[in-house]
Parts: sequence; structure tokens; C-alpha cells
Amino acid sequence: MILQTEKLQSGYGASQVLFGVDLTIEAGQVVTVLGRNGMGKSTLLKTILGLLPVRGGSVQFESQNINGWSTDKIARAGVAIVPEGRMCFPNLTVKEHLTAFAAQRNPKATQTWTPEKVFEFFPRLLERQNNMGNQLSGGEQQMLAIGRALVTNPKLLILDEASEGLAPKIREEIWQCLDVLRAQGQTILIIDKYVERLMKLADHHIILEKGVVVWQGDSEGLAADRSLWERYLGV
Repeated sequence: MILQTEKLQSGYGASQVLFGVDLTIEAGQVVTVLGRNGMGKSTLLKTILGLLPVRGGSVQFESQNINGWSTDKIARAGVAIVPEGRMCFPNLTVKEHLTAFAAQRNPKATQTWTPEKVFEFFPRLLERQNNMGNQLSGGEQQMLAIGRALVTNPKLLILDEASEGLAPKIREEIWQCLDVLRAQGQTILIIDKYVERLMKLADHHIILEKGVVVWQGDSEGLAADRSLWERYLGV
């Protein structure tokens, strides 16, 4: 088991957002968190990453309770995020991004990600290696954000709306890259709205509604029950 939340509760100020969320991710799995906007997906990520305090229940990473851990300690333990909005540094070049974040946080991995490996994975970044973060297109910034996470060699890779705002062609390139990472055994947690594409990629899905897990299962089960789409996914 890589990540597990048990009866997780969290929120902002006086407002509680999560009400007992259970989530388990095994090594090598791709798991998605689905739901309409405002249902608690981002709050769940922030709580897992230590950006919000746990109000009840627990977050465990590799069977160790990480309640109260700082975000940087969680990152050093092997969790990397590709954040919504990419958040590339405008004053760093592509190469500097990848060099600055390089680390080995998963000694058991069969492949070590280096800046050179990322350039092989995303040839467009090699072409742009001397460009600043703010000189890249949206798609190039997304590739850089993924590459920046990969060079930490994470045990768990989290992607928050990784395909948001991208042209369809670039979005498909990102999905294909995730297919490759899955085939390599990378453990991944994804929040995204493109359910049809996620079903081809992921092993397991959970649906959040008002901070509660209302359904979980595999892609076959999700595809078979269209009422879930109508009630909880807004499609």
C-alpha cells in the first residue's frame, strides 16, 4: 500500500469539506478522484499533501501515519504533484527547473529519472531547454511540470487537472505519456474531468459528492452505470 486515507476529515476555518473519505492506492496502480467542481477533490489533495490539517481520521503513506507532517517532509518521502495551473517558475529555464528538482526518492524504482531522461520523454522540452518558464506554451509548461515531478523519482505521482486548458492534440500527448508511465509501474493519483479517457488509463475510481465517497470501483463498473455520470459527473 502506497497511500491510504481512513475516515479523513478536513476543511477550511469553520467549514468542514471532507466527511470521512476512505481512499487506498496500491503500488503500481492508477487511481482517479472524480466529481463535479466544489465536491472536495482539491481539499482532499491539499490534506494529503499537508497543506491543510487533518481534522479527523488519518493519512498513511507506506503504512506510516503522516498526520501533521509538513508538506516538504511529505515531498521528501516520495510524493510529487503536478499542480493545477502548472506553476512553472518564470525566471528559471527548462533545464534549470529539471536540475533544481532532481532527487532520488524511490530507491526501488527500476528506472531513474534524470533531466536527460525527461528530454528523451518530452523532446519538445529539449528544444526549449534554454527558454524561461514564462516563454513556453501551455502544453510545454504542462510537460515541464510533469518532468519536474518525475525528476524527483516519486513513489506517488499526483496530477491535478493535468489536461486543463490544453488543445485536444496536446491533451492526447499528455494522456499517452501517462499511459507510458503506467506501463513502467509508476503509481499515480489523478484528478481530471475527462472521464472517458481516464477509464482507459486507471485501475480504480472514486467519486466524491459534497466531501463523501458516493461510489468507487473499476472502469468497467463506471462505464456500465450511466446513472453515476448523470448524478455525480455532470455529463
